Amino acid sequence: MSIDTECLLSLNNITYTYDDGTVALADVSLDIYAGQRIAVVGPNGAGKSTLFLTMNGVLTPDCGVITCKGTTIEKKNRKLLRQTVGIVFQEADDQMIASTVLGEVSFGPMNLKLPIAEVRARTDEALAYMNLTGFKDRPPHYLSGGEKKRVSIADVLAMKSDIILMDEPTAALDGKNQSMLEDVLERLWQERKTIMISTHDVDFAYRWADWMIVLCDGHILAVGDPVTVFLNDELLQKASLKKPIMLEMTEYLKEKGLLESGVFPRTPGEYIKNHRGGER
Repeated sequence: MSIDTECLLSLNNITYTYDDGTVALADVSLDIYAGQRIAVVGPNGAGKSTLFLTMNGVLTPDCGVITCKGTTIEKKNRKLLRQTVGIVFQEADDQMIASTVLGEVSFGPMNLKLPIAEVRARTDEALAYMNLTGFKDRPPHYLSGGEKKRVSIADVLAMKSDIILMDEPTAALDGKNQSMLEDVLERLWQERKTIMISTHDVDFAYRWADWMIVLCDGHILAVGDPVTVFLNDELLQKASLKKPIMLEMTEYLKEKGLLESGVFPRTPGEYIKNHRGGER
């Protein structure tokens, strides 16, 4: 599926400073297009979470302009931003406010003042999407970590957001739930959602994203495709990033003449397909 040319969200010269004087975002400018899969990487304290909270309208920047679907966002129309951009927090408990899973997932659509039939339809669809229909009467705080993550994703799905932000979504997930998450991300992307993930997992970012944003000390150091970003050793050192294992293997295999120049497989499957001896 190709990336659309429609720009859903623009951040222009955004700066955000916390009360203690910490500049979390410094003159940040970004354009987010429909259909993108974006990984945001950088060290702790780089500004990744602050960027997401600003994009979602939870935080109001000190200066700069946010444009959503061609409309400049101001206090009076901040609802448009929150309808367009959904966020899944790193800690699922930070997102849980209702006494049941059903109440949790229906809370967002109800706040949009939608007809009750539409609220029910959205809630049921989101629960089914995340395989949570049988959990609807359970208290969310008694669920496992993986189940809570599924509920927090269902919260955003019920809002029908065009852009879905996920802050460290693989944190504390076991292998089974990480696979579940990647399956959900693939389904959402096939449905033309724009997905933006902050992560310290460079291997995941390398195989999943088609676009990278590198943040450090509130500044954007680089924007580009994963191969270009992770081949830049100076950038990786400055942003305290490791090179993905798959890319290290690729460079080694090229040195040994086992992989063609210009080929950068991002998964083992792609390597097998491109490996000169793969057809033997």
